[in-house]
Amino acid sequence: MCLLAACKPNLKTNTPTKGSADFSRYVAVGNSLTAGYADNSLYRTGQENSYPERLSEQFKMVGGGSFKQPLMPGESGYPSPKLVLALTTSCTGVRSLSPIPYPGPVFDTAGSLTNISISGPYNNVGVPGIRVADYLLPGYAFVAYALGGAPYAYRFYSSPTTERPLDEALKINATFFTCWLGSNDVLGYATSGGSGAVAPPGFPLPNDITAAPLFQNNYETVIDSLTAHGAKGALINIPDVTTIPFFTTIPPNGLTLRKGQADSLNAAYGGAGGVKFAAGANNFVIQDTTSPFGFRQIKNDELILLTVPQDSLTCGGWGSIKPIPASFVLDETEINNVKTYTTQFNQIIATAATKHNLALVDMNSFLGTLQSGISFDGIRFNAKFVTGGVFSLDGVHLTPRGYAIVANHILDAINSKYGASVPMANVSQYNGVIFP
Repeated sequence: MCLLAACKPNLKTNTPTKGSADFSRYVAVGNSLTAGYADNSLYRTGQENSYPERLSEQFKMVGGGSFKQPLMPGESGYPSPKLVLALTTSCTGVRSLSPIPYPGPVFDTAGSLTNISISGPYNNVGVPGIRVADYLLPGYAFVAYALGGAPYAYRFYSSPTTERPLDEALKINATFFTCWLGSNDVLGYATSGGSGAVAPPGFPLPNDITAAPLFQNNYETVIDSLTAHGAKGALINIPDVTTIPFFTTIPPNGLTLRKGQADSLNAAYGGAGGVKFAAGANNFVIQDTTSPFGFRQIKNDELILLTVPQDSLTCGGWGSIKPIPASFVLDETEINNVKTYTTQFNQIIATAATKHNLALVDMNSFLGTLQSGISFDGIRFNAKFVTGGVFSLDGVHLTPRGYAIVANHILDAINSKYGASVPMANVSQYNGVIFP
């Protein structure tokens, strides 16, 4: 496949055909990635550049119908301001470009929680924060709104206090669907530094990893329901979230010291916990409750979260004089938990694709290729924060170009499975991270 081979696709296509698929009524089921979330928020142009929007545009060339999204009223971002690049001054007085909350001048969030279900049903039912674990929960939209974790569903669910997310997904009576659910069943655990429980026996809290039996039951119910009347579709598996910029931007050995600084720290620690420093690059010191001293130096294969306060690292002594709190670190055990359950969940997704004879989109492998980089439409992309072109300023979600690339990878799988020739989106016409 062209995308997996990281080559430049041939945009000259034959006459578009739908193959054995029927794209006349398309519904996109998923979470924040499906909703078009970007830059740590949900805003109108982010939604308009979502991968389902790109797919729907291409589907229209082969008989696809209208595609409605529950768009936000403006650009500021909701529930928090979106991130933008701006010149900032660090605690050391250095000026550089860094992500900051959108400063305005227009804050156009009025009406963000106004229920607009009367204009539905909607084709894009992606909801930021939603998990497979949540998908059969009656009154999910009201619960998410009340808890503040995922208020967006309250905007377009017609019966927020009683309806299940699955009920909303079925309203279109789709002839074709995409389903990209599951990332949040491990992501909350990962982005909280492994602070949640692993596969708790009851209903998982937002920072827990969903138990495999609950994931399997809910996922199979969702796909059984979506295909009950003959709809075809594409199931998208879960990327290894530990490979995204949120976890890979700050290197474990990012503590650079002069000889005098190293000598002072060595004297202060006195060898406790095996901590040792030298001139040059050093591994940060992190909290570890399993260590006799409550701290140790981070291992090379462990991860520091992008949300760690940069001034705390630079001027506050975090990682040197003070251990980085465990909530900003994924240790070996926590990384293994994320990978283990990602593998289990992806097997459940693959089994469902086989059972229902649906296209399977291996997004896990594809996004993994970004570590070494890919070329598309003559442009080079990789997984680097800000400059890589694919990931937005939150280090988790995608840029418009990133969503277009993902849409094309999904189309590649759809064309292969259903004998279709749906044209690819032109990636080069969409933005990456916008520089001031």
